[in-house]
Amino acid sequence: MPFYGCFSGYYDWINSPKTDGEKENEVLTEQLKKLFEDSRKTYATRRLKRKLAEKGIHISRRRIGRLMKKAGLFCKTKRCFKATTNSKHNKRISPNLLEREFTVSQPERYYVGDITYIATREGWLYLAVVIDLFSRQIVGWSMDERMKAKLVNDALLMAIWKRKPTDGLLWHTD
Repeated sequence: MPFYGCFSGYYDWINSPKTDGEKENEVLTEQLKKLFEDSRKTYATRRLKRKLAEKGIHISRRRIGRLMKKAGLFCKTKRCFKATTNSKHNKRISPNLLEREFTVSQPERYYVGDITYIATREGWLYLAVVIDLFSRQIVGWSMDERMKAKLVNDALLMAIWKRKPTDGLLWHTD
């Protein structure tokens, strides 16, 4: 004969009506979700506590944190600045032939390029772009997980392959 006596308390607890505290937590969680979404997922416990206090609701940051965690609310954190250029080197520096003259009169004569980084859920991605200064269109681009010379070379090769510029093209990057 099986013994079910030790489980009866568990089932009584599972099937019992919600307590006043649980009901209050559900209401608070809905308010937190609304405030959190309104902040574009940037408010953490301090700001949420302040916003709730403005509405006359006074609860601790610790409780807000518990409710946020249980509801799966995690704020976006600001990313630290990441230097992508190393100007302190002893390598040869090419002359600046463009001399900050970014208004040009002919297409396919001046290409400029730059690299930026993009934060993704999987980590950083580096994007290299090549822009025709005349049309201001992106004529070549490349993405990679590492910032190597191949990244920029692939973007420039794409631009040259797509647009087939004539001799005398000036390629300017920092």
